[in-house]
Amino acid sequence: MHFFDGHYGGMHFIWWIVWFILLIWVFFVPYDLPYTKNRKEDPLRILKKRFAKGEITKEEYEESKKLLKSE
Repeated sequence: MHFFDGHYGGMHFIWWIVWFILLIWVFFVPYDLPYTKNRKEDPLRILKKRFAKGEITKEEYEESKKLLKSE
């Protein structure tokens, strides 16, 4: 059985394309996608979450936000 006798040549080429696309996807997909859990959270985002949960008051939120933006 020969690969290039007309019967399997096309499928062989398609598998090379599939592997190439797979490798591109694995190595070049950005790691900061929104659905990843390893995302770094900046302090302002953490502050917003704490305010939304009710852990801090509006005055504490505004004061901390002003302090973070000044740095």
